[in-house]
Amino acid sequence: MQIIKLDATASTNTYLKDLAVHTNLKDFTVVVTKNQTAGRGQLNSKWEFEKGKNLAISLLKNDLAIPVDKMFVLSISVSLAILKALEVLRVPNLSVKWPNDILSGNAKIGGILIENMLAGSKIKRSVIGFGLNINQVTFNYAPNASSLVNIIGQKQDLDHVFNILVEQLHHYLDKPMLNMEEELYQAYESKLFKKGVRSQFLEKNNKMLSGIITGVSKSGKLKVELDNGTLREFGLKEVQLQY
Repeated sequence: MQIIKLDATASTNTYLKDLAVHTNLKDFTVVVTKNQTAGRGQLNSKWEFEKGKNLAISLLKNDLAIPVDKMFVLSISVSLAILKALEVLRVPNLSVKWPNDILSGNAKIGGILIENMLAGSKIKRSVIGFGLNINQVTFNYAPNASSLVNIIGQKQDLDHVFNILVEQLHHYLDKPMLNMEEELYQAYESKLFKKGVRSQFLEKNNKMLSGIITGVSKSGKLKVELDNGTLREFGLKEVQLQY
């Protein structure tokens, strides 16, 4: 494993992707910084990041050979690895808000961004990015955000948190994901935020819906049973859970 520590970078994912173009990087090359100046979330959403208080991590996973139609199993494995690391750190009330926001209670403490490189109909390799709020106390632009220091009530050692995260990511990403697909989906759904709870959803046309999350499809879509009994599946950014 190669670990690259940066004093600052715009985006660890972008840095690692650019490096991989020019360098033959080993599997599980990790880039980490405590100062990410232009972090991205899903569909280029912004990530609030106070210098020296949080971690941004990206890792390269080679030789995946996961079919494109099963790519969500990778997101599941990453989510479960991070949840396990946070359990080790004694963070309470953990869940995943579909598709890959990490929550403690109702507060978002982390987010995942996976960018895949394809070879034909399979994922050849992936750059897996993760941001975790650790010692940042205030969030000016993200009302639902929090951090480990706010939740646990104790300042965390960033290097210690990093080591636990990398250990769990290595453990989960070395598993035979495709052979464990059912087990991984069950574990993910057991941690799915608001599963089985009547909730409100906002569609991209600003129409409000009411229903109950029942799970996630094999293609990674959110499955919702609406109040009228209709079963629907929603893709990324097609619907927003209101909470």
